[in-house]
Amino acid sequence: MTASSGRVASGQAIRRLTVSIRLAVSALVLTAILLTAALSSLLWWRTAEATSRQLASTINGQIVAAVRKEVGAIVDEARAAHTAIRTLFLQNVLDTREADKREFVFLSQLQSQATISWVAFGWPDGAFFAAHKLGDGRLEMMEISLTDHTGQRRVDEYDVVPGDIEFANRRFEPTDFRVADRAWFKTGIKAEDPSWFKVTDHPIGERPSIAFAGPIDVYQERQGVLAIIIEYTRLARFLAQLEVGHTGTAFIFDGSGELVAAPDKDADELHPASGGQTLLPLARMALAKAAAESDAWRSRLISDGAAYEVALSPLPFPGWRLATVIPEAEFLGPVETTLRRLILGLAVGAVFAALASALLARTVIAAPLSRVVGEIRHVETFALEQVRRHPSRLKEIASLSGAIAEMAAGLSAFRKFIPADLVRALLSRGVEAKPGGAIQELSVMFIDIAGFTGLSERMGDRVVPLLSRYLDIASEVIVANGGTIDKFIGDAVMAFWGAPQPQEDHARLCCRAGLDCCRAIEESGLSDDLGRPLQIRIGINSGHMLVGNIGSELRLNYTVIGDAVNVASRLESANKQYGTHILIGETTAALARHSMVMREVDRIAVYGREGGLSVYELIGAKDGLARQTECRWISAYEDALRKYRQRDFSGALRQFEDLLRERPDDGPSQVMRNRCVELSRTGCADAWRPVSALTRK
Repeated sequence: MTASSGRVASGQAIRRLTVSIRLAVSALVLTAILLTAALSSLLWWRTAEATSRQLASTINGQIVAAVRKEVGAIVDEARAAHTAIRTLFLQNVLDTREADKREFVFLSQLQSQATISWVAFGWPDGAFFAAHKLGDGRLEMMEISLTDHTGQRRVDEYDVVPGDIEFANRRFEPTDFRVADRAWFKTGIKAEDPSWFKVTDHPIGERPSIAFAGPIDVYQERQGVLAIIIEYTRLARFLAQLEVGHTGTAFIFDGSGELVAAPDKDADELHPASGGQTLLPLARMALAKAAAESDAWRSRLISDGAAYEVALSPLPFPGWRLATVIPEAEFLGPVETTLRRLILGLAVGAVFAALASALLARTVIAAPLSRVVGEIRHVETFALEQVRRHPSRLKEIASLSGAIAEMAAGLSAFRKFIPADLVRALLSRGVEAKPGGAIQELSVMFIDIAGFTGLSERMGDRVVPLLSRYLDIASEVIVANGGTIDKFIGDAVMAFWGAPQPQEDHARLCCRAGLDCCRAIEESGLSDDLGRPLQIRIGINSGHMLVGNIGSELRLNYTVIGDAVNVASRLESANKQYGTHILIGETTAALARHSMVMREVDRIAVYGREGGLSVYELIGAKDGLARQTECRWISAYEDALRKYRQRDFSGALRQFEDLLRERPDDGPSQVMRNRCVELSRTGCADAWRPVSALTRK
């Protein structure tokens, strides 16, 4: 009994020991798997948390960059519009009292500049005129006169149709608006340069706005004050287009802490911004905490038990700041949910892995997790296009991969505002492209075919191959000499130098391009229908002009405008009168004199210059001419021109005739000889000036 009982007890002990070893091995495997899972989860959590916070910071940076770009564009558009209209007034192209042209210019500025709400003008006598947007579908022109319809405001409304506007109705409304009482007018009428103003009161009521206003002087006489006004509703609509996460918001405040704009997709000139935002108190709380900070400020704020990432960033407008409020739950909430599911899945998988094999665990768990971690690394480096969704037999890992892919897809949506490659470039170099027009000193060239009107009438559609070959040659020469082709207008080619890439020797490059064009056309053997070699005329001028993206919402053109451009076009036409091929302005001559051979041909009448504009014929490059031979007859011509200007017509006539015996086909000498003959015969008045008016176009 005793021995038997001992053997039974021993067997039971062995069985208990065997079961215990199984449990111990299973527990060891399970513990190892669970410990590995726990450590992996902790590592994943910290990586995901850091990545999420980095993504929040990246999103905030994108929003700040987008808003800075928009505010900078608004400021630049207002300045460009003010400069363009002021130039028209200054050059006397447009008179402030010339109603039809003034309305056209003001309306065209409203249509071409998306963010501008008003273009207004006030006269010293108290009269007022303005063009005003009524949302995106209508425009209105208003006028307040102190003589006609006193105490009333005349309003003309227009409907905006594709590519044009149509008159809708006219009405008169009583008004007590006096432009002379407005701060922007009272300051602007006494100022020398335009500046920014905060404007609230308008003829239609209170509309918070900013205005870029300054005086308009013509012939040193103050005409009035021109104001370009942007209503805050335009900023509210822009903020509504930004996706600050799913529930985050961005606000703009001025230097006094007053709200400038809150997101409102329906806000425009007809519908005031609502301003009702649940996250606005958090933005104001951040302003209070960062009251003494003028640079970028960022913090984590708690409200009603929820955490928020709040950032303040300065904007490119004096005193303005951008406040972004992003709930942390948008980034960490999905991570926490996914982590809980992952832990549960790993626990279940650990049991099966303990019963199956380490290979199965490695195949089902380790490999998918490794791929998921790789996708997290792509997100961390913002390589969103490389993120892929990886299928897995484990639902939790598949869910984690899907969450990461969806996170990357959500961030990719910001490419609608700022492309990812641009974001990376901004982060790496801190460089931001700044659109808008600017006044720069450039050189511009106009080219056309001599006698093209008659040629096209004779040849009909057969002129197309000839025109195409000519334009190909001119384009190749311009590009080879560093020029920017502006446009083709029939047979005319317009190009300029000095933009968009700065060129210190823009005048020399432009002149060389003109010489190369003449030589290339001659060497090409192009001829008209009568077998005569194709002849071209070129006008070149340098000076300060407005360059940039100019146009409308439907179409933009990178071009140049200004008085210097118009002079270049007139010089091209002046070749007909003087029988020359290339005429250049006096500014171009001064800039390129060290490298080009030229002669002064005449002075022509130009509006705004009492003594006229000196015109030069471009002969060639100094490195390509026999300088002594060329300079001899050029000096003789300029000496005869000097006698002509001193009213020694007989002496000038003899020298011009000597030149024509040597160079019978010299057009300028023929023109000046004929003038001297006429003046020698008829004499000249005491008020006579050696300035010629162009008689042909």
